[in-house]
Amino acid sequence: MASDLIILCFLLLGLSFSPVISTNSEGNALHALRRRLSDPTNVLQSWDPTLVNPCTWFHVTCDSENHVIRLDLGNSNISGTLGPEIGDLQHLQYLELYRNGISGKIPTEIGNLRNLVSMDLYENKFEGKIPKSLAKLKSLRFLRMNNNKLTGMIPRELSSLSKLKIFDVSNNDLCGTIPVDGPFADFSMESYENNRLSGPELQGLVPYDFGC
Repeated sequence: MASDLIILCFLLLGLSFSPVISTNSEGNALHALRRRLSDPTNVLQSWDPTLVNPCTWFHVTCDSENHVIRLDLGNSNISGTLGPEIGDLQHLQYLELYRNGISGKIPTEIGNLRNLVSMDLYENKFEGKIPKSLAKLKSLRFLRMNNNKLTGMIPRELSSLSKLKIFDVSNNDLCGTIPVDGPFADFSMESYENNRLSGPELQGLVPYDFGC
């Protein structure tokens, strides 16, 4: 009987701690993000890795199961880079990093955030190509990357994002032609202005890499 009680206690302990293990992994990802960022006004001061989970941190929102679903760091005077750890926030729905000084490439691991609904990276210093992995974000509705230093073509893979309603890559250094398939049929030309883009593909009559 005593041994049965001991086993039962261990099982209950395992059940009670399982959510903590999950949220700790997200806390580790956010702490890794913090180490990559310069934060002169201490916006991230509450991001204490010794806490059980990050749900008490400022600018972080969790759901009822203590999963991080929202990261609100827009207009926060932060700089630095993003790393692959951002892809560990598996339950994230809103990634708001607009109007900062974040530079470097957009990590391909963002494509792992399958629940992402909105990603606002506009008015930063991101460079390099738009990752093709963003095409895996099938729940994405809002994608704003305008006013950065992005180069290369708009990945044709993004035309599979059937839920995409807002797309803005204006004021970058993108080249090639503008997609016309899927949601791109509805975006205004203002979404693409001040790049080196060569206009729509004209239903396939113009090569997508024309002028790139």
